[in-house]
Amino acid sequence: MTQGMSCFERIEAQRIAGVLHEWQTEYPQMGVLALVAEADREIAVPLLQGACNAIQAPLVGAVFPALLDQSGFYGQGCIMLRFDVMPFAVLYDGLEPTSSTSRHTIARMAREIAEKLDQPHGNTLFMIFDAMVANIASILDNLYLCLADYVRYMGVNAGSETFQPMPCLFDNTRVTQNGVLAMLLKNHPGAVVEHCYLAPERMISATSTEGNRIITIDWRPAFEVYQEAVEAEYGIKIDRNNFYQLAVHFPFGIMRANGEILVRMPVALEEDGSVFCVGEVPPNAVLTLLQAPEVDSVQTVDKLTAGLRNLYGTVAGLDLLTFYCAGRRIHLGDQAGKELLELKKRSGAARIAGAISLGEIGHSMQWGYPFFHNGALVCCRWGN
Repeated sequence: MTQGMSCFERIEAQRIAGVLHEWQTEYPQMGVLALVAEADREIAVPLLQGACNAIQAPLVGAVFPALLDQSGFYGQGCIMLRFDVMPFAVLYDGLEPTSSTSRHTIARMAREIAEKLDQPHGNTLFMIFDAMVANIASILDNLYLCLADYVRYMGVNAGSETFQPMPCLFDNTRVTQNGVLAMLLKNHPGAVVEHCYLAPERMISATSTEGNRIITIDWRPAFEVYQEAVEAEYGIKIDRNNFYQLAVHFPFGIMRANGEILVRMPVALEEDGSVFCVGEVPPNAVLTLLQAPEVDSVQTVDKLTAGLRNLYGTVAGLDLLTFYCAGRRIHLGDQAGKELLELKKRSGAARIAGAISLGEIGHSMQWGYPFFHNGALVCCRWGN
């Protein structure tokens, strides 16, 4: 699959139309995946729709809190990613867990993707979810029951860093929310996903949960236990007044049987002491607390570059599509930008471009099972 990339730090209609015209002249069957910064969504999305519709080019896209390149993060503009031949790409909405159509939509999505699989291997399912969909991990489970390891899984969450509802997914005619953009990339080896959080030895149990809400830990109100654990482990006192400033630095880790850690960022606190996270927490999940300073940035970049070499042989001189977790950026501050610079340096990539994500999707090495992460980077080659 051959692809191209064009980045715009400002929304300029004439430049965008010019690039689209050049692309279509050389690649008549091309299509576009657009990443749009939240601050420019009201201008950029209708402009992209109009420009693509004017030349009858298929368009899909999503809105993210910010964009990125190897020099750091910026809060405006858009990135256009070209498919030389537009793959199967469909925007599915109505995925709210309470929606009567949600299960049917997920089943339809799995069926339509399965129908497009003309080879048993070499396919990647690239998904961009609205971050406000509360049951993404369950959706991934259901997709795996239908698709198994016939596809590799990669993806991210779009939306606002405020975690307020916002239409953040679009195609040529729609702008919607509570959905997922699904793209089936053929002859694509997938992506590398890493976070390298280190876990302390103390374990706790999420004895009562509801989707992405932890109600009780060890049979006590979740926030009460969380406060005690953070103070005991790290000497930091968290209360209701400073929760939003400090909790993002002390996420939960779900311990998997194979030793893998799934990160869950706490983002909201209820009066009854329950804690909301980005991503579902299964009942009776074994949890630990993770600390931002224990994120090993050197190890993260090492694992990313090693994973990219395993997938592609080399990415030297090529473009890397990269997504970077919003919570991780808050955790690491200036170190986040340094991670991007180091990734470019060690990988030898010509450039890095992508967006801030609100959740990340990868798959396990064993059986290719999809996992929903927080705190991670997602990297894949874009272009040949």
